[in-house]
Amino acid sequence: MTKDHGPSIKDDETYEALLDDGASKQKAARIANAQANDDMSPGEKGGRQPPYEEWTKDDLYARAQELDVAGRSDMTKAELIEALRDR
Repeated sequence: MTKDHGPSIKDDETYEALLDDGASKQKAARIANAQANDDMSPGEKGGRQPPYEEWTKDDLYARAQELDVAGRSDMTKAELIEALRDR
């Protein structure tokens, strides 16, 4: 049976499935809530930004800073890309 995660999680079943697949609580909540919102299409690819590999390390760092990625100051470009994709 699906646990009720309160009003902050709009789709408890999707949230639990994402947690079981290894997603963080934050990522699972974002995706579950987006899927529950009829105005959003989380399955559609945006594609307006170039891939992270084409960003400069400074740009990657700035994005990691916006998302409050822990340990970003010690990360290489490859590590920043991985951390951003895991968010």
